[in-house]
Amino acid sequence: MSAETERSILSRLDRRRPGVRVALGVVRVLVFTVLVVLCVGPLFWLFKAATSTSTETLSAPFSLWPSGVHWGTFAEVWTKVDFARYFVNTLWLMAGSLFFGLLVATTGGYGLAVLKPRYAKAVYAAILATLFIPGVISLVSLYLTVMDVPFLHTNLIGTLWAVWLPASANAVNVLLMQRFFAAIPGDLFEAARIDGAGPFRIFVSLVLPMSRPILGVVSLLTLVGAYKEFLWPLLVLPNPEDQPISVALPRLETSGDFAQFMAALFISVIIPVALFLVFQRQFLRAAGNSGALKG
Repeated sequence: MSAETERSILSRLDRRRPGVRVALGVVRVLVFTVLVVLCVGPLFWLFKAATSTSTETLSAPFSLWPSGVHWGTFAEVWTKVDFARYFVNTLWLMAGSLFFGLLVATTGGYGLAVLKPRYAKAVYAAILATLFIPGVISLVSLYLTVMDVPFLHTNLIGTLWAVWLPASANAVNVLLMQRFFAAIPGDLFEAARIDGAGPFRIFVSLVLPMSRPILGVVSLLTLVGAYKEFLWPLLVLPNPEDQPISVALPRLETSGDFAQFMAALFISVIIPVALFLVFQRQFLRAAGNSGALKG
């Protein structure tokens, strides 16, 4: 249907009336204001609490900087509270989870959707079945596994490998990749094979370049999942110097100043927001064009 024949509740003639135009403008302003208050309001208050003294925030939570903006709180958190160490630990944890997560998701999805070995259906059913198992049920067995890795007999407790390897085995990411790879026309693979390309060359030169939208989505999901994980890093990283932000924040709440804790919370909130801003184009493109390849 073309733009000229599209219809809505209000016709073009109705929109030309002064009263209707004013009413539409008021509704748009109200909706935009409500969205700003609900989405940006909590972040703004958190920033205000981080740049105010603890006494000001506790006595007058909604007053705007009675004694001025205290930017030094962020520096105190970064140095005195040693928040920089937790930030670096978080970056390493997220980077490793992203690398191994993409490695398992892309190769697993490629094998199930393109290579299609004889046991592909059985593997697909097994991966799908793991989605119905709550993570709490497998927590003990997973902990015992990383304490004594089968065949290697290595204890991974206290190392980032104990976080990276379990995080890489994500069934949702594998299934997302499998569905996207399966939507790529098979004629492209046949043409590549006729030109002499092997499975690895097809994967690197054909599949991955065409999968940038879904790679962005899986990357965002993996990074955010690794960033917000609390229980598992708490169990496998007992040394406080190795723990990420998610594990360190509850400890800062009881040991640090209230304003410093608010500053640490603000920094921790900004990170996932920045991740979404970086990957929003790929995320929205994959969400809007999920079936475009077959069309």
